Amino acid sequence: MTSVSHAQGPHDSDVVPLRAKSGWIVALGVVYVIAGVIALSSVALATVASVVVVGVMMLIAGVAEVINAFQVKSWGKFPLLILLGALYIIAGFITFENPLLAAAVLTLMLGVALVVSGIMRIVLAFSTKERMTWLAVALSGLISLLLGLVILAHWPVSSVYILGIFLGIDLIFAGAGWIGVGFGLRGRA
Repeated sequence: MTSVSHAQGPHDSDVVPLRAKSGWIVALGVVYVIAGVIALSSVALATVASVVVVGVMMLIAGVAEVINAFQVKSWGKFPLLILLGALYIIAGFITFENPLLAAAVLTLMLGVALVVSGIMRIVLAFSTKERMTWLAVALSGLISLLLGLVILAHWPVSSVYILGIFLGIDLIFAGAGWIGVGFGLRGRA
């Protein structure tokens, strides 16, 4: 008769190769946390870095859209696809030319998106109040709404730091998640 030290779930074999790499996963998490702390220590620089990344993505998307337009040229929407690609490319170059303007536009869009999504979640929570747990959804909607209103109330000044703060916080939480995964893998070994 053999004994098993712990019950194995259906996906335990999926994590076996990761256990040997748990140190690397923890190290990745530490790098993320350090990058997040650096971003939070210089939020204006982190904001500009975020805008540059968005600009690079817009350039890549624009070039891909133009290439796609030539691939489906016979579809009849060729001019529209070329225009769309050109707009992405121009927007990408504008982010490099004036990153603070781009940060202001992105921050304004973020503030509006948070207000709208917050209102929608609050409405959703109260419309499903009788059928399910709604308090967490209402609370998350309220937090999004208030965060969006704070961003908009301080706009355009908030454009200098908001994206950098969000980047730093995101990096720290992502790093903490990877550190947790790494230590969790060690604990399962």
